[in-house]
Amino acid sequence: MSNLLTTSDEILASARTLIMSGGYNGFSYADIAEVVGIRKASIHHHFPSKAELVRELVKRYRKDGEAGVAGLEQNVPDPHDILKVYAGHWAKCIEDASRPFCVCALLASELPSLPTEVATEVRAFFRFISSWLTSVMARGAKEKTLNLSSEPAVEAEAFLATVYGAMLSARAYGNPEVFAAILAPALNRLSPVTSH
Repeated sequence: MSNLLTTSDEILASARTLIMSGGYNGFSYADIAEVVGIRKASIHHHFPSKAELVRELVKRYRKDGEAGVAGLEQNVPDPHDILKVYAGHWAKCIEDASRPFCVCALLASELPSLPTEVATEVRAFFRFISSWLTSVMARGAKEKTLNLSSEPAVEAEAFLATVYGAMLSARAYGNPEVFAAILAPALNRLSPVTSH
């Protein structure tokens, strides 16, 4: 049974890598079979369709994100520090190329052409991140550890857009340092103590 789980995980990891390099329509089961070293029929055994495979991938990605956020919330009490750690996480992933781009952000750019079940999971991921960031912003405003110029939900969406926009810019320029350079002013603006 653990062998099935391992194969399933390898298939999902391969799909994630292929999506990050070419998007949803940029890979096939033949590509996964070649990477994982199994037959296409074996992939169909685990995931009867490409839509089911990517839906499961996004679902697991969200669950991993939920676990990561829970750990972050438990270990970092200050809302401004939470935002810095979150941005730092992505800066490191981009720099070491372990996750140079959020798979859900990439899939969101393809939303109009995605199968419904995949689009639903991608939207659920964004609702989760947005809701979490809104709670961080609200807590920071209440504790006066974040300087908000708009409602927490608007600030959360602006921060999220900045993170994903910075990812896109770093990718477009082929320069991981672009990410941190873009995030620095956003984090400074939210800081309760502005440096002059």
